[in-house]
Amino acid sequence: MQRGSFTVKTSRNMELVDITTLLVKVLNESKASSGICFLFNPHTTAGLTINEGADPDVRSDIIAGLKEIVPLNYPFKHMEGNSPAHIMATLTGSSLTIALDEGRLQLGTWQKIFFCEYDGPRTRKVHWHFLEPL
Repeated sequence: MQRGSFTVKTSRNMELVDITTLLVKVLNESKASSGICFLFNPHTTAGLTINEGADPDVRSDIIAGLKEIVPLNYPFKHMEGNSPAHIMATLTGSSLTIALDEGRLQLGTWQKIFFCEYDGPRTRKVHWHFLEPL
């Protein structure tokens, strides 16, 4: 098993940042071949997701849709005022599992891996593990 982490700097309050290229670079440097790539985001107001990366409008549509689902102006009790970010992070989740084969992430043609920022801008961390069969 190989493991490590990398940072993601976000520039807006809410955004989806494509981290696919960064992860592929880490994968290539690791020389991992086949198995599982596990990603974990240790932040409670951010998430991870896999979705279409060809059209940037998909990212803004996802954010807009989440804003419709989670009311930003609801009188939440959490003192920090970022309850919508916590709820959105719960909806997208904090981890991903991606198959590896012959040193490549087994993503679909249009799929990319996104770090989902809901309480930025911030500097965040993503932990990765490459698990190869014995």
